[in-house]
Amino acid sequence: MDTNYTDINARTIDRWIEEGWEWGIPITHEEYIKATHGEWNVLLTSTKYVPKHWFPELKDKKLLGLASGGGQQMPIFAALGACVTVLDYSDRQLASERLVAEREGYHIEIIKADMTKTFPFNDEVFDIIFHPVSNCYVEDVYHVWNECFRVLKRGGILLAGMDNGFNFLFDDNEKSLEIVNKLPYNPLKDKNQLRKLEESDGGVQFSHTIEEQIGGQLKAGFLLKELYEDCNDVGLLKEYAPSFIATNAVKPQ
Repeated sequence: MDTNYTDINARTIDRWIEEGWEWGIPITHEEYIKATHGEWNVLLTSTKYVPKHWFPELKDKKLLGLASGGGQQMPIFAALGACVTVLDYSDRQLASERLVAEREGYHIEIIKADMTKTFPFNDEVFDIIFHPVSNCYVEDVYHVWNECFRVLKRGGILLAGMDNGFNFLFDDNEKSLEIVNKLPYNPLKDKNQLRKLEESDGGVQFSHTIEEQIGGQLKAGFLLKELYEDCNDVGLLKEYAPSFIATNAVKPQ
């Protein structure tokens, strides 16, 4: 592959947004106003809202939205008084963040960066990291967890959504389920997988094991507090098994 796979993913997500991708549609002004009055919900995974008790009092907390562009979660946190920073690699996702911030009149630090590289922050800067399902676009998730641990303050919270691999195991055409891949799924090591992703405009995606996902957080030094599972919002698989995990982990004091 001549081009860095993360560059391919950024361009792919930009195209998806142009086509109306649900995770690239910013919240409305009305939703923002409701959040300022305490009516709000956010997603780390496909359908299940993050429990409110997972969040501390957000006023004046430094919160990093990691690969969380799109103008969906960061405006909510800003409305609740957090000092928000978003890091994403998609120009269109970051443009949505800028659009909502200018519309609603709050400040947000907008950073275009590749999370497979060293995060462009000093050590122990943030109180909270909010990381929706997105490390499926990253081959090495251990790096992501290590960087999250580094930039969080002691006692800081990592809220993360993750794919458990089932979406890569099955072909879900909404009429039948067929096992089509062996896990782990890594198109950088399987030309047939890469070809199929190219044909479907799927970017370059990866499955990860629980050992990498939750075990990787523990290996980085986090303490796991709570988790929940979630299902796809479309397709047959949602009737049979969860496809996502969300975790609430803390960096020890």
